Amino acid sequence: MVCVMTERRWRAEEIRMRRVLAIIFLFAVALAIQTATADAIDLTSPDTWPFIPVPVAATDPNGGVTYGVMPVKLFTDSNDQITSILAPDFTQNTTLGPGGDFRYLSYPSSDTQWYATAGFQWKIARDVDLDFQTGREHKKWWSFEGRFFFERDPTERFFGLGNKSSQGNQTNYTTEQLYFEGMFGINVTENLQLSITERPRYVRILHGGFDLPQIHEIFPQQKGINGGSELLNQFMIQYDTRDAIDIPRAGGLARVYYGVADRRFGSSVSYNRFGGELRRYLTLNNRVTFAGHLFCEYQAVGGNFPQFVTVFNSKRDTYHTVSVGTGGEMPFWSAARLGGEESILTDQEPLRGYGAGRFVDNDLVVANMEMRTRIWDLNMLGTHGILELAPFAEVGRVAHYMDFNPLSQLHPVGGLGVRAIAMPFVVGYVDIGWGGEGAAVFSGVNYPF
Repeated sequence: MVCVMTERRWRAEEIRMRRVLAIIFLFAVALAIQTATADAIDLTSPDTWPFIPVPVAATDPNGGVTYGVMPVKLFTDSNDQITSILAPDFTQNTTLGPGGDFRYLSYPSSDTQWYATAGFQWKIARDVDLDFQTGREHKKWWSFEGRFFFERDPTERFFGLGNKSSQGNQTNYTTEQLYFEGMFGINVTENLQLSITERPRYVRILHGGFDLPQIHEIFPQQKGINGGSELLNQFMIQYDTRDAIDIPRAGGLARVYYGVADRRFGSSVSYNRFGGELRRYLTLNNRVTFAGHLFCEYQAVGGNFPQFVTVFNSKRDTYHTVSVGTGGEMPFWSAARLGGEESILTDQEPLRGYGAGRFVDNDLVVANMEMRTRIWDLNMLGTHGILELAPFAEVGRVAHYMDFNPLSQLHPVGGLGVRAIAMPFVVGYVDIGWGGEGAAVFSGVNYPF
């Protein structure tokens, strides 16, 4: 009876939330229409619309199916270049229920940008992300980026450590984390930069939002299973010759970094890591650009060989032998993560046939290639828009210890990206990849690298 009543309450709350979202959406539409003069709106001319109703439809390997609508408002200057974007959305996820997001992205110049986003789903999910960057073009002697980030993400997956982690060991959990990040860079020249990044971070690992075995059941001895805190100190040297930061078509980027977290300076764990990244862009003509990406990361922790334990899966009535890491202190939530659609330095690297963080371990190598082909462009909604197709291929792997062969046991992925570009800063994408475990579909903003 308790289960039945709980389910009824959940359904009732879900229905009420859908009605609230519908009222909010109708209010937003009415407000937008009211701000435009009646004779200024022509349904056959998108340039006169108060906002662009963008349908939202996404199938994420970790998050399930999400659908909804995103009313987008573009603000442009006298040169028809976007200066800011207002893009809230109202969505329904098949597991997490109804939700919504607020997004405001500001582009005062190519050198300074900032954004503010916040969102929720009815079941568990919450996030707030604030970011400010200046000195992006390295034309002055210093650069700065500051970020505040909070999330409660119930879609996370963990399959165990290792390049051969089994899909049958899939578990779910919620990451609750809060961090502040500050980067200060000294621009020796417009191409050469030395930088330091400080990131205090709080992490807790909680019950997930999906009907899957939970991480605490299958991996009870995994390092970092209860979360922790870290103060990451990272030093980087980079050489950047790209012709543009957001939509590059020529030049390249090379950088190497070293990061350390230490118990003596406020962290609950101690580890160090280092790595490097190369990006290269080659334009064949005004429509075709080849983009290449190579990334590797090594984490110098104690012990050379992985430790294994045998655990019982009560839901499947089976035993599994799983890796819980090497002899060092590196928690799994700080380890190298391979899978997903975007390159985020030290946090995640793209392998678009798999969900985010599908493969996790101490070390990582990945190579990505795209052929970005512009097939259509026009002036619309006060800005210059471009439609781009980008077939891509990529391979990658993770490893337990540093002397692994980076050319063996690679996971290959192929796919196609569809990109909508609003010059000179904005790229929206839908990427479809096929890997060893089937297809994956991702959508969002910015190039993957």
